[in-house]
Amino acid sequence: MQNVLDYIRTHRERFENELIEYLRIPSVSAQSSHQPDMQACAGWIASHARQIGLRADVIPTAGHPAVLARTFTRRTLGRPHFVVYGHYDVQPPEPLDLWKSPPFEPRRAGRRLYARGASDNKGQHFAHLKAVEACLRSGAGLPVDLTFLIEGEEEVGSRSLPAFLRQHRRELRCEAFVISDTGIPGLQHPALTYALRGIAAAEITLTGPSRDLHSGIHGGAVDNPALALCQLLAQLRDPHGRITVPGFYKDVRPLTAYERRELDRIPHSDAAYRRFLGAPRLFGEHGFTTSERRTARPTLEINGLTSGYQGQGSKTIIPSWARAKLTLRLVPDQRPSHVIRSLVSHLRRLCPPTVRIEIKSGHGGEPYCMSPRHPLAQAALRALQAAFNRPPVLMREGGSIPIVNDFKRILGADSLLLGLALPDADAHAPNENFHLDCFERGIALGACLWPELARAC
Repeated sequence: MQNVLDYIRTHRERFENELIEYLRIPSVSAQSSHQPDMQACAGWIASHARQIGLRADVIPTAGHPAVLARTFTRRTLGRPHFVVYGHYDVQPPEPLDLWKSPPFEPRRAGRRLYARGASDNKGQHFAHLKAVEACLRSGAGLPVDLTFLIEGEEEVGSRSLPAFLRQHRRELRCEAFVISDTGIPGLQHPALTYALRGIAAAEITLTGPSRDLHSGIHGGAVDNPALALCQLLAQLRDPHGRITVPGFYKDVRPLTAYERRELDRIPHSDAAYRRFLGAPRLFGEHGFTTSERRTARPTLEINGLTSGYQGQGSKTIIPSWARAKLTLRLVPDQRPSHVIRSLVSHLRRLCPPTVRIEIKSGHGGEPYCMSPRHPLAQAALRALQAAFNRPPVLMREGGSIPIVNDFKRILGADSLLLGLALPDADAHAPNENFHLDCFERGIALGACLWPELARAC
């Protein structure tokens, strides 16, 4: 292992310069004007994988191409196989005026590298490629077979990925996926994320009169859909932060004592968090810590409210309709379809007869959880300890990554979520950045990970 780590240190500056070259490509999947850049970026990363000794192909999909890169020509009988997942597409960089430097002209400042895609996700999966280079060129070799799957549609919902997984099911069958597309609390606290919340979305519209009405002439004779909607929504949560939808908590898998102890190890200050958010006070479900509320408990949020006149000044009307957009974050073992059915039934019961209600279901994604005591999870924790020289922590993420459920459902494989981004990496925001110490430690992690996983299989 020492020769691998020496190789990483010797070639650190070149690795950083290669990452900068990768980040210069404006691979924005959401904007059709960047279609040539998407093709160029897929070609660049495939070419780079070939340069370090992998067999790489750019494979067309119904949308943007995917890249498959392998450390083998034929699978070795009995040797474990893992797939490293990443995405080369990035978020749109707008608003451009809030960037301190052009988003596709990478800028070093101290140990930070600023560019769109630096942490989400080019820098993170590129670290794993560099780890493979270090293992192969230092003579250490690899005790496992590896495939890299790097797609180009993650930022637009991975629309082509399920079909791609089914088409390549045989060659992607593996012990587990390794994904570095999440975060860590800090350089002193490397982390394995073992659970993600799911999501369910809905849109509610209440309709009253057939048109907006003069509030002086007609006020008091008809119900106001905006007021009715506010009253209806207010009944979805009690003063203690509990969701009142019948059966909402029935399938929630409770945290074990071990999980709660592990979550308590993650550094957190309610006061600092409140200041960071700019909120007067924190709020959440009674009986749980802030960390538990935002990662391991289900929620219901109003994402948007629309009704009536929105222009300057006043307009004395009773609006004819009112609309709200909701999302619910779900935890193991809640299912989006069951939760949405319960929500719809509850809303219809609450709706007064003075307005009509229409409810549209939106996107959904299952929660994900891998046992932190699983042998592969324990192997990943040992690799984190070796790479960062710090005891790792176990995390849950409050957000959702639907692709991990595709990997589980289609290929039967769990995912090891080994994020490398710091909390202030500003993914999706102006001045996105990646700490170069995280990049270097991520390369070391990749080198330490494969022997540990091989021993655990």
